[in-house]
Amino acid sequence: MRLMLGGYAQGKLRCLFRREKAEHCMVFEGRLPSPEELQKALLQDKTVVINRLHRWIRERLTDGGDPEEELFAFLERCPDCVLIGDEIGNGIVPVDAFEREYRERTGRLLEELAYRAKEVELILCGISRRIK
Repeated sequence: MRLMLGGYAQGKLRCLFRREKAEHCMVFEGRLPSPEELQKALLQDKTVVINRLHRWIRERLTDGGDPEEELFAFLERCPDCVLIGDEIGNGIVPVDAFEREYRERTGRLLEELAYRAKEVELILCGISRRIK
């Protein structure tokens, strides 16, 4: 698994497409693929890309899901995917309890993903810096 992180609107997906042609990727925006979609992508030898991972985490928390358990189960089925998300931990600590939980759990999950990833990149202004 590869992990690409950066701030909002920093060109993370475009950075990936500079290295891998868009037609070789199957991009899922803010969601994990269904088993059928994953099977289709793998049969077509496409790189599975989860873009806006942070939005999926927020949705799962809002719906009472367990994003950590669900994401790690997905990674067992698709270990060669690319995960792209915003770094949301910088800045002012939110006053709202849910926003604090979202920020904390997203940060902890990204930390674990970075530990498990083959590669981790930080993207700023469309420029990638490999940090692992």
